[in-house]
Amino acid sequence: MSVHVKEEPVLVPNCDVENTELAVFNGNGESELENFGTCVDEITDRVNQLEQKVVEVEHFYSTKDGAAQTNTSKSNSGGKKIAISQPNNSKGNSAGKEKSKGKHVSSPDLMRQFATMFRQIAQHKWAWPFLEPVDVKGLGLHDYYKVIEKPMDLGTIKKKMESSEYSNVREIYADVRLVFKNAMRYNEEKEDVYVMAESLLEKFEEKWLLIMPKLVEEEKKQVDEEAEQHANKQLTMEAAQAEMARDLSNEVSKCKTDYQLLIYFISGHLL
Repeated sequence: MSVHVKEEPVLVPNCDVENTELAVFNGNGESELENFGTCVDEITDRVNQLEQKVVEVEHFYSTKDGAAQTNTSKSNSGGKKIAISQPNNSKGNSAGKEKSKGKHVSSPDLMRQFATMFRQIAQHKWAWPFLEPVDVKGLGLHDYYKVIEKPMDLGTIKKKMESSEYSNVREIYADVRLVFKNAMRYNEEKEDVYVMAESLLEKFEEKWLLIMPKLVEEEKKQVDEEAEQHANKQLTMEAAQAEMARDLSNEVSKCKTDYQLLIYFISGHLL
């Protein structure tokens, strides 16, 4: 007399990434093994995705910590205060548009104040030699371009101001100084052009000091605003990374549960 043993359904993990649960399969070995294989593949894919997320989170925090250490080391390098200095014109270079990116943009009011100051200098009785580009050919100044690296004149500056080619008053200041410095470099001290340039430069520097307080105030305000914007951006990035870390933790827990469940059923199936 033969005894018929009813084959119990086998419970195996349903590896739906969005909805992990137990699925019921009849005692069909091929179906079970196929489902096990599918589960292994899906868990492997999920592990690879998690590894990529881990790399992103680690990179963010390693970069953040590195920046923080750099800032700390800089702040502890002597505690020296940084003063706002006059532009360096040793080579006669005015700040170009490409250099003004990310730097101070003067307010319309400050630009108007500088324009008034510039007009007073340009209308001075001794300003006439500097209103137009130097006529190098007409005056027979064959060595002019060997001595003067970057020619500049008040007329050119005026045109650039009218066409809004300057973004801040420091750029204009540098070019005006360049006009007079060029004249003093090329001409002898005893010559009239040298004396006129020296006198106008002195008057210009005196007027420049009058607008410096407002300029410094504007620059400080812009630095503070940029620092606040950077801090807000950093907080947003940190919040996004924190959320990713939480999601990553939950996903790791789910993946671990699925893996343990799969091992449990594979072990039971092989016994």
